[in-house]
Amino acid sequence: MTLANVFFAELDWLSELLRFRLRDFQGESEDADTEAAPPAAPEVAADESAFSALLVKCELHASERAVLALAICPWLCPFLLDPLLTRNSQTQRGYTEFGGVVGTTHGGFLPTGETAVFLLGGADLGLRQQAASLLAPDSRLVSRGLVSLGPAGRGEPVLSGLLQPGAEVSSLLFPETGPDRTRLDETGLLRPIECPLEWSDLVLPASTLGLLDEIYHWHRLHSVLLQDWGLGGRLRRGSVNLFHGPSGTGKSMAAALLGKRCRCGVLRVDLSAVVSKYIGETEKNLSAAMLQAEQDGAILFFDEADALFGRRTRTESSNDRFANQEVSYLLQRIEEFSGMIILASNLRMNIDDAFLRRFHVIVEFSPPQPAERLKLWTSAFGTKLQCHRDLDLQRVAEKYELTGGAIVNVVRLAALRAAVRGDTTVMAADVLEGIRREYRKEGRPI
Repeated sequence: MTLANVFFAELDWLSELLRFRLRDFQGESEDADTEAAPPAAPEVAADESAFSALLVKCELHASERAVLALAICPWLCPFLLDPLLTRNSQTQRGYTEFGGVVGTTHGGFLPTGETAVFLLGGADLGLRQQAASLLAPDSRLVSRGLVSLGPAGRGEPVLSGLLQPGAEVSSLLFPETGPDRTRLDETGLLRPIECPLEWSDLVLPASTLGLLDEIYHWHRLHSVLLQDWGLGGRLRRGSVNLFHGPSGTGKSMAAALLGKRCRCGVLRVDLSAVVSKYIGETEKNLSAAMLQAEQDGAILFFDEADALFGRRTRTESSNDRFANQEVSYLLQRIEEFSGMIILASNLRMNIDDAFLRRFHVIVEFSPPQPAERLKLWTSAFGTKLQCHRDLDLQRVAEKYELTGGAIVNVVRLAALRAAVRGDTTVMAADVLEGIRREYRKEGRPI
C-alpha cells in the first residue's frame, strides 16, 4: 500500500469509530439488548509505507492509533469531523461533550483532547480516564512526539488544548515542507531558525561531535529509558544543554542542524521581545514562549543566554531582588520543560552556577585548529570558485587563527570581488584583505 492509502485506511476506520460513538451518544445502538463493540482497527505491516513502519515501530495499540488518526484528520480529510459540528437543539451551540474548536481560517472542526476522550470513552467515566491517560506528558503518544496537546486557556481543563500531529508525522503528511517545519509563531517571542547545510558539514573536534550525538540520542531514545526501562520516576524527559565558546565557532549552526537531525523545528527566543522592564512581564513572556515550543515539539534555543541566565547578584536594591526572582523562576521553569532547551553563551562563567548543575550536557565550542580551518576554507569556497595559484589554503589555514564565522566573512569579500571582476577565481590579495579586516575587528595585529 502507498503512504496515502495507509493514511486513508486509518481515517476510514476513524470515520467508522466516530459513527459508532455518535450512535451510542444519541441512543441509536443497532441492538439495544447487545453491547455493540467499536470497529476493529485495520491491520498494518511495517513494509507498507513510512507511516506503517512508524505505527509498528512504536507498537501503538488501537486506542493510541485512534487518537493519532484524530489528530491527522483535519490535515487530510477535515470533512470527516463535520458531524461534530452538530448543534444542540437545547442550547443552540455545539455539544460540550464533543470538545473541539472551529478554526479561524480553516473553518472546520479542530479536535481537542476532550474530542479524543469522547471518541474513545463516550460517557463511560472509566473509559474516559483511560483515554485521558493517552495524552499525559509521559504517555507513549506525547513523549515520542507523535501528537501534542496544546495549552489550555487560563483556568480551563487541560483536555481543552488543541490536539495536533507531531513534527515527524506532519513531515509524512506534507513531505515538501521538510521535517523541520515549524508553524508560525503566535506569541511574537520566537523566531524559527534553519540551516541549509547538513550534519556532515559540521567541522568540529570528535569530542564535541560526540557530545552532540549524546543530545541527539537522548531525543531519540528517552521514551525507551523512561517507559520501557522504568526510569520515568527517576529521570525527567526534558533535556537542558549549554553550548559555550567564542563567537563564530558554530553554536547556532549546531543547534539548527541538531533540530534538522531530530526532525523537529528550532525556535530562537527573541530576547528583545521577552525581557521587559515591567515586573512579572518577563516571566509571563517566557512562560508563553515555552508553552509554544512544547506545543510545537520544537527545540527552544536561547542565543546570548547570559542576558537571562546570568549570575545572580547581591541584593542591594529592589531591582536586584526582581532580577534574582527572574533567575529563580527560570530555574523552576526549565526543570518543568518537557522538550529540549539549548543555551548558547560566549563565556561559560557568565552563567549562574545554579543553572550549570541542571545542564545535562555542556558542549564547548573551541576555535578551530589548523586541520579544521583547512576543512572550513575548502568547504566555504564551494565547487564553483577556483583559487588562484598564488593562494595556498594550507598555508593560510596554518598561519591565520580564524573561527568558522570569520572565514565565511573572508570568503564573502573574496567572492564578491571575483564577481565584480567577472570571473570565478579567488585572488590571494582579496583573501588577505578579508583576513586583515577580521583581525582588526578583534583588535589583533596581523
